[in-house]
Amino acid sequence: MSIVINTPERIAQLAAQEYVALLNKKPQAVLGFATGSTPLALYAELVLLNRKGELSFCEATSYNLDEYIGIDGIHEQSYRFFMDRSLFNEIDIRMEKTFLPSSSIADEAHLAEFDCEIEKAGGIDIQLLGIGRNGHIGFNEPGTPFASSTHVAKLTESTVQANSRFFLSADDVPRFAATMGIKTVMHAHAIILIALGAEKASIVKTALHGPVTEAVPASVLQLHPFVTWYLDYEAAALL
Repeated sequence: MSIVINTPERIAQLAAQEYVALLNKKPQAVLGFATGSTPLALYAELVLLNRKGELSFCEATSYNLDEYIGIDGIHEQSYRFFMDRSLFNEIDIRMEKTFLPSSSIADEAHLAEFDCEIEKAGGIDIQLLGIGRNGHIGFNEPGTPFASSTHVAKLTESTVQANSRFFLSADDVPRFAATMGIKTVMHAHAIILIALGAEKASIVKTALHGPVTEAVPASVLQLHPFVTWYLDYEAAALL
């Protein structure tokens, strides 16, 4: 399902209501979060609703999509730091129940434990996603097998360049990340994908209406029964 809304703020308000409905029905829900600029308005809305007492995260558990390899959680560009600053420190979630893939142990067997922990928790109830201009979800770049579980991914040059705006230069961007695999993402009970801006219009059209192919990782979402695409007018311009 695609929902086209005129502003990121209104998208955030509508998407946040999915969390309200879930957490009011299932306070111990498992939430899959994402990083980057796209979810910031949603996180601000979740913080507001939490402060107003309209939803609580105190019994919830979270698992993040990914984390850079080689920088620790106190680094300002780590995804742990981002999540703490943007969401976790501002809501009533228990910090010991917030999990990200390891940034220091790039061992595939160790990362496989991340998937095991998600399964033990009952699976992710809502997985939040953005979409890269090359169709990546998480750090699952084009060519990533649909059967992939949590693993170490080598970032493509286009992703490095896109993320360089958060660093002093492109040379400072880590070249590897630990990321949930596509199979892990697809096992979520429901998925929310937010895409904003004209630069996402072409890939949104391809992912939604093109062939399902590993060359466009987000195209696999066509096979999931409960995906909601929240798009602003610019991102939906070619639909």
